[in-house]
Amino acid sequence: MRCFMVQLKLWLILGLLLSVVVTTKASVSDDGYERCELTVKKWASSSIDSEVKENKNTLHDLLFFLHVPRTGGRTYFHCFLKKLYANFEECPRSYDKLRFNPRKTKCHLLSTHDDYSMMSKLPKEITSVMTILRNPIDRVFSTYEFSVEVAARFLVHPNLTSVARASRMAQRVRRKASVSTLDIWPWKYLVPWMREDLFARRDTRKLRGQSQLVTNNSYDMEDMLMPLHDYINDPIARDIVHNGATFQIAGLTNNSYFVESHKVRHCVLKYQNLGEYVLEVAKKRLDDMLYVGLTENHKESATIFANVVGAQVISQHTISSSSGDVASNNVSEQRTRVPDTKSDARAQGNKTEDSSTVNDAAARGNLTTEKLIEAYETCIASLRSTQAERRVNSLKEISPANFTKEARLHVPEVLIQEITSLNRLDVELYKYAQQIFTKQQTHMTQNDYAERANNTLSYPDYYTSPPSWRFMSLAMTGLALLFILFFVNVRRRTSKVKL
Repeated sequence: MRCFMVQLKLWLILGLLLSVVVTTKASVSDDGYERCELTVKKWASSSIDSEVKENKNTLHDLLFFLHVPRTGGRTYFHCFLKKLYANFEECPRSYDKLRFNPRKTKCHLLSTHDDYSMMSKLPKEITSVMTILRNPIDRVFSTYEFSVEVAARFLVHPNLTSVARASRMAQRVRRKASVSTLDIWPWKYLVPWMREDLFARRDTRKLRGQSQLVTNNSYDMEDMLMPLHDYINDPIARDIVHNGATFQIAGLTNNSYFVESHKVRHCVLKYQNLGEYVLEVAKKRLDDMLYVGLTENHKESATIFANVVGAQVISQHTISSSSGDVASNNVSEQRTRVPDTKSDARAQGNKTEDSSTVNDAAARGNLTTEKLIEAYETCIASLRSTQAERRVNSLKEISPANFTKEARLHVPEVLIQEITSLNRLDVELYKYAQQIFTKQQTHMTQNDYAERANNTLSYPDYYTSPPSWRFMSLAMTGLALLFILFFVNVRRRTSKVKL
């Protein structure tokens, strides 16, 4: 009996200790959530501007193109923005190593994969922001495919037998290119990760003596490349790929300039329900943007861009080119003097640069929205052909993998649902962007209708004419009536004489 009582006491003590441990863990966990909630709420409240921009539809001096990866932004940059802005008007950039000088007066275009935190380095009052969004599921597919495609380019070279050699080659590529894909967020993380995986699987196949693979599912080819289901569940993908558009537009990527971004990201990734605060901030950012395009609505997006953004850029160039004629004349007059000192030579060089600037502006002065859209359509046809050819060449080394719309049909529905769940913030943000897109269409249609109406009523209206014109109009009308009466009276008299 005594032994039983001792055992009972021991069990009670053990139970109390366990309850204390569990309670302590729970309190620590709750405390962690409360601290995270406070951190995220504080960031969100400070990030949302309470004032509504009344002039958000007006293009300011600086256009910031927030390029969300795999949305077709490269096409917009080369086929729209490069036709609207001259090289000297672009901000000095190298994406993740951007050095922006707001005092550079000729800097009017900034196009980068940097997130919204870049606005902390820009003069907010003179900056307009634009972006393009894509269906989140398609964007995840495209991100996976592009990661594989770029990484596979290293397999083309037979001498690259290790990751170390591949890294050295990547450094040489960086030195040759002004901006390399391997320097751009998020590819500077995703491509090396995928490249190492491709090398490891290739080495494993060599050890097995395995040469060819027979499969009809390019997204589940484990012996050749990382399967899609492994890719989406990897911590790297969870950190960078999933809900990437929301985090980028909110300014909370792992490439953010915001000091508090790391803490906020950590809390949101740990407690998913806190993501709602980030989503609301991202929605407000979209509300304040000059233009929001949709990858899936290609033609409609291009039309809206040309009429909303392009038309304003063209208008600005028209105004500047008219004032540039005077500057051009001044340059030509001063060019006759030969510089005889180093300072004069530098001044002469600056004048020559100004002259070319004026000429470029004058050339763009003939551009119209209709011509811009025509040039865009021609440009994208050429660009897509080049990209398709490059993709085919890159994927030869991982044949029979072939990423097409038909190949995506072999992906199980369960996996599609998992991707959707992992990107729930992006799904909601995309729905919101669709609403904004509809409003943009309506706004553009209304402006077109008003412009047509103004053109139709462009003749002088009697009730809005100056008094002097009214008097002249009445006098001319009176004289005309007197002349008609006189003519009729004469005819009557003449007819009586004849009878």
